[in-house]
Amino acid sequence: MTSPAAPVLPPLQSATGYAGDVSPEQAWAWVQSGEAELVDVRSDAERAWVGFVPGAHALAWKQWPGMAVNPGFDSGVQALGASGKKLVLLCRSGVRSIAAAQRATELGVQAYNILEGFEGDPDGQAHRGTLGGWRVRSLPWQQN
Repeated sequence: MTSPAAPVLPPLQSATGYAGDVSPEQAWAWVQSGEAELVDVRSDAERAWVGFVPGAHALAWKQWPGMAVNPGFDSGVQALGASGKKLVLLCRSGVRSIAAAQRATELGVQAYNILEGFEGDPDGQAHRGTLGGWRVRSLPWQQN
């Protein structure tokens, strides 16, 4: 009897100012294997209204309303990175998580951006959640 083949994951994409970009599937594989911690850098409001990944660390990069940089981000990301594990950062579309990964890297943490984010890019009707993203790829998530 043969064992099922492991899923083929896309290679890392290089980046400037942080460790790299990874697909949602690669990020989840690292989390499942214990290599990485998943950090959701969306605002508290986004996680509450749109959905979240169970077990992810909630550490907003910018906080609603006003979208000002979270003054607790630096200490929070340093604490999460103290274990030496990779941090994979998730936002709505994979844009804020780049800035958060760059800041984490400046602070000495190995941080990766998750491509497409939680909701992906907007479609032709400007709706998110249909073109890529964590949810569309059927990775674990739930909604309150």
